[in-house]
Amino acid sequence: MTEYGDLLTVAHEAVDLARDMMRTLRPGVLTGKGDRDMASEVDFAIERKLRAFLAERTPQVGFLGEEEGTSGGGDELTWSLDPVDGTVNFVHGSPLCAVSLGLIARRRSVLGVIDLPFLGNRYSAALGQGAFCDGERIHASRTSDLGEALVALGDFAVGEDATGRNAHRLAITAAFAEQAQRVRMFGSAAIDLAWLAHGRLDAFVMLSNKPWDTSAGVIIAAEAGARLADLDGSPHTAESGATIGAGEALLPAVLALVREAGFASKPAE
Repeated sequence: MTEYGDLLTVAHEAVDLARDMMRTLRPGVLTGKGDRDMASEVDFAIERKLRAFLAERTPQVGFLGEEEGTSGGGDELTWSLDPVDGTVNFVHGSPLCAVSLGLIARRRSVLGVIDLPFLGNRYSAALGQGAFCDGERIHASRTSDLGEALVALGDFAVGEDATGRNAHRLAITAAFAEQAQRVRMFGSAAIDLAWLAHGRLDAFVMLSNKPWDTSAGVIIAAEAGARLADLDGSPHTAESGATIGAGEALLPAVLALVREAGFASKPAE
């Protein structure tokens, strides 16, 4: 058992609460968060429930939630929660949504639990202890050939300057469509990272990095043997600007293609 063993137990208990709420509550009233972005009543209800539960069980640990920000705790450890990762999917009745609870220590993810309530899977990991799905050890893909790789991409941008920000995303999509075996966009970073860990995806590219989206998934993927990096290839942290993951052998080709596509998408001077 690692130094995070007791906290992993608490994380599972918290995610149990969230899973049951997702499975039994309707989305309810939607709250706009900007252009084509929203939160459901379930997002807020889960976040408030887990914030209170974790504050009682782990008062020494801070909390960061997607919907209502930070509270409590000290400087060393922070829970990071996306109560419904894939809210648009959830609202539309798609099963591709998740509860994602991670623990961040000094900018790096050290523990994570991801539950897929409508698919019946639970992913988890703690630093140095490997990654698991439903209690069984999992391993990331060892694919080294991009032509044999199933690649997931993060969502397109919405809101301010979406057109400009999507130029790179569209270029990346086109580049991988030409070179990868297939390209997918599932609409949930937690699922993308969990499936990267499970070998169901060979690579994942997301040109953003919100801690609530990625903190659980990056430690699960890393403990399964994937490498997670920022756009420049440096190791992924809570402060990275992008989230790019693949197996050791495939990551250099993925990073190179992302950079080439970004350069090609820039307007001429």
